[in-house]
Amino acid sequence: MDILNKLLAIDINYIVAALIVIFYLLENLFQTQFKFDKMRLHLFHNIMIQLSIILGGLVTAAVIVTAVEWLHKNHVGLFHYIQMPVWLKLALGVVAFDFINYWFHRTAHRIPVLWRFHRVHHSDSRMDASTNLRAHPVELLVYFGLSNIVAAALFGLDLTALGLYFLIIIPYVFLEHSNIRFPDWIDKTIGLVFVTPNIHKVHHERDQYYTDSNYSDIFIIWDRIFGTFKFKPPGEINLGLNEFADDRKQTFWYLLISPFINMGRVSSEKSQKTKWKQNQLKGEKTAEQVRACSWETIKEK
Repeated sequence: MDILNKLLAIDINYIVAALIVIFYLLENLFQTQFKFDKMRLHLFHNIMIQLSIILGGLVTAAVIVTAVEWLHKNHVGLFHYIQMPVWLKLALGVVAFDFINYWFHRTAHRIPVLWRFHRVHHSDSRMDASTNLRAHPVELLVYFGLSNIVAAALFGLDLTALGLYFLIIIPYVFLEHSNIRFPDWIDKTIGLVFVTPNIHKVHHERDQYYTDSNYSDIFIIWDRIFGTFKFKPPGEINLGLNEFADDRKQTFWYLLISPFINMGRVSSEKSQKTKWKQNQLKGEKTAEQVRACSWETIKEK
């Protein structure tokens, strides 16, 4: 626990800064999966977003810490009533935070007002490790901040568990977004349980059919269990969103105000066909229910 406490005492912003440098060097040393131009400008805009998140976090972090401490002090949540070793409670805590974030992430794709903020992250057409920094401050600090409070309330998680989760998730999501080529065998082995970079890149595919999939951050088992897992070979992935195809929409300021700008979600032909099939199935079920109702009425007469 002493080692863990020392690691948790490190300022998260220092960890993020170190990871930016490390992955920038790695992406310039190793063979990249995608070839892009203007990468330094791209990094600049993503860092500017991160700075706005740091400023906003000065307020929201205090709220989250206070809420989690209060919940823990008042023994709110499942794990308060189950006897288990500290190490197991911490490990299950990471799993629990990831599970709740899966549902919050999935909901952000379903509800239009939430998607307005979440699409900032998906707007990046030059994906690399710094894409992890591209998240609207309102969404990351308020919405996903709330998800951590909900997880703590449901499962009885404390600040140590939350700190451990952050200690794992921050470098993990940098790796997931990195523009480094990974071998296929990783997806076929590790990818059965954990999110791999290739699997997460499918989530950033421009085609909405794939965008609305692979919501997990650490454990891909949530997508496999709840039917939202999809795969597409990395070489066939087209990154970003059609709504943000113009480079002028890739700037820090535009991304910051974009949730307040009306722009229709451009669906692909494949996603439109999928929705059409779903609606058709719903229509067939409704027709069957009407026929069944009519038949029951006739029999009663």
